[in-house]
This record gives sequence, structure tokens and C-alpha cells, in this order.
Amino acid sequence: MNSEEKPNQLETQKPVHLDLNFQIVCAISLIAVLGVSSITPAFPSLAKSLNIKPQNLGLLVTAFTLPSLILGPVIGVLADRIGRKKIIVPSLILFGIAGTACGLVRDFNLLLFLRLLQGIGAAPLLSLSTTLIGDLYTGAKRMTAMGYNASVSSIGTASYPTIGGALATLGWFYPFLLPILAIPIGLFVFFGLNNPEPKGDRNLKEYLTNAAKILKNRRLFGLFIASAANFVLLYGAYVTYFPQLINDTFKAPASVIGILLSSVSVAIIISSSQLGRLARTYPATHLIQASFILYALALIIVPLMPSIWFLLIPTTIFGIGLGLGFPSIQTLLADLAPKEYLATILSVNGTFFGLGQTLGPVLMGFAFGIGGINSVFYAGVGFAILVFFIFRYLTCNRG
Repeated sequence: MNSEEKPNQLETQKPVHLDLNFQIVCAISLIAVLGVSSITPAFPSLAKSLNIKPQNLGLLVTAFTLPSLILGPVIGVLADRIGRKKIIVPSLILFGIAGTACGLVRDFNLLLFLRLLQGIGAAPLLSLSTTLIGDLYTGAKRMTAMGYNASVSSIGTASYPTIGGALATLGWFYPFLLPILAIPIGLFVFFGLNNPEPKGDRNLKEYLTNAAKILKNRRLFGLFIASAANFVLLYGAYVTYFPQLINDTFKAPASVIGILLSSVSVAIIISSSQLGRLARTYPATHLIQASFILYALALIIVPLMPSIWFLLIPTTIFGIGLGLGFPSIQTLLADLAPKEYLATILSVNGTFFGLGQTLGPVLMGFAFGIGGINSVFYAGVGFAILVFFIFRYLTCNRG
């Protein structure tokens, strides 16, 4: 316990944002959200250059997110047993090498393999960056650090599509070179991060046993389903196929695609900043239900927009839904979780949104193959409404 308190006492001497440890954590978070949003504006030109069917583009997202689905339940155990740095540093190096190599290949199958390797590197980054904040700070300072880190991640998510879109105007492969930034950050973590390294004694069997017990709670399971559904819609309908609709319908360049993708993150930042005020009036379950109504509304009007800049209407509605829904899910998880199992619950939730990231592009790819690009968004509408009723049943019935 003393080894954990020492760094915390040192950190009280300066504001969070001036602390080198916190700056390193933010750098890890920025890399963690780089792997998808920076490359999707290049998908239409990639499909043309490599002669790939548009419905197969989702595999580039699925290959990247699949490792998070598989590795999620064991990352926390490994981090507690061998330490944070021993996972984060190799992960960043792998992310950087495999990700950069994606920009150097011209074979789609090899590209998919490299995306899988890059996804293995990405799998621990987001959850362990949050874990580091828990290690380094306590009380109000921890809450401040969590808020700052979330803002930094949102800024990254908002800016990467614009950066990727601008690079894609030079060639589809240029956005794939951005992960090279992970290599110096990995070295920065190794030499610069000063954090306590707890040595937990939980084994994998105990960890998975606790996770299985938690899944029997219907309210928690409803939150896990909602968490996965968020990412099915985000990564399936929006991130993967929205750029294709813009290209097919309006023949827009990659730079414009990037701007439109970024508008969702701007809406997320604005709506989530009002969440505390709304939460004083409306229960979190109601805000989550409202988010799925907003998703359905946004997706149903996407194919109806008469000109390209009218697409800012559904992207804003979709972003408001995400800004209300996803933080509300996280808040309810923390409220409902037994304190001794909080890390387990967050890890299981990470597995569910990894499931959503992985399945989303595949499911929407099926819809595309059956009815074309518009059917992707209409399928998303049906999915959002279905999840609305499932979530309502699991969380509102029988308490």
C-alpha cells in the first residue's frame, strides 16, 4: 500500500495537467483511439486501388478490434501480476511496427494480417491508460485526471478523421503510416513513466469465475448489451460505411469525409459536457434509452439528405446520442458494481464493446451485400430499436 501512496503524495504538489506521468497517460490514450478513425476516410480510395469490394472493407476494422474481444478478460490479470509497463511498452511497439507496415503493403490479405497484429498491440492500451490514472491519483484529483483524459481522447477521435482524410488525398496508404508515433511513445513510457506496479495475486481462473457470476445480474447484462450495441452502430454503420455513402452519393474527396466523421466527436464533447446537469433530472437508464432513439433517428435520415453538408444533421444527432449514452453506461456500471469486482466488471464491459467493434462491420457488411449502401443505415435503425426494447426489458422490469 505504501508503494502506491508515495507517488500520489508527490503528485499533490502540482496540477494534474502539468504532471509528466499524466501527460504520458494522455499520449497512450491518443494512440489507443488512433487505429480506426484515422484510416476510414481512405476506405473508398483503398477499395479502388486494391480492387476490393466495399462490403469487405469492414474486415479492416474487424481484424483490428478482434484481439480486444479475445484478450479483454485477461489483460487486467496480467497487468496486476507482471506490472503495467511490461504490457504497455511492448503493446505500443507492436502497434507502431505492425501499423506502419500496413502503409507499406499492397496486398489486402497481408494488410488484414498486419491489422490483426496491430490490434493485438492496441488491445491493452485504453483500459490500462485508465488503470494508470487509478494507480497514480486518488480522490478529487483522480476524477480531474479521468475528465481530462476523456477530453484528450475525444479531441483525438475528433481530429484523426480530418488528419487521415487530408493524408488520404495524397494516397490511401498515408493514413496507415501514422502509427509510427507509437514507437517513440513506447520509449517515453519505458523511460519516463513513474508509476506504482501492484503485484496482485488473482489468477485467471478466479478472475473468469468472478466474471461469470457478474453476468448473472440482469441489469449489468443489459448495460453490457447496450455497450456492445453502441459500437456495433458506431463501427458498423457509421465508421465503416458512412464514408462509402459519402463517396458513392456525393463523390466527395477524403478530406471532406474526414471533416464529416469528425463532426460526431464534436457533438459528443458538447452533449457529454451537459450530462451531469441532465443526470440530476433524468435517470441514467432513461438517458441510455434516449440515446438509442437518437441513433435510430440519425441513421434513418442519412440516406435522405439532399446534399453533402446536410449530412451534418444526422452526424450531430448521432454524436449527441453517443455523448448521452456511453458515459451513462459507464456511470451505471460503477454504481451497480460491487467494489471488490469493479475491475472485473470494467474488463467484461471492455470485452463487450470489443464484441460490438468486431461484429458491427461484419453485420453491416451483410446488409450492404443484400441491399446496397442505404440498407446499411436502415439495418442500423432496426438494430437500434431492437436494443432499445432489450435494454428496457433487462434494466426496467423486475427492478
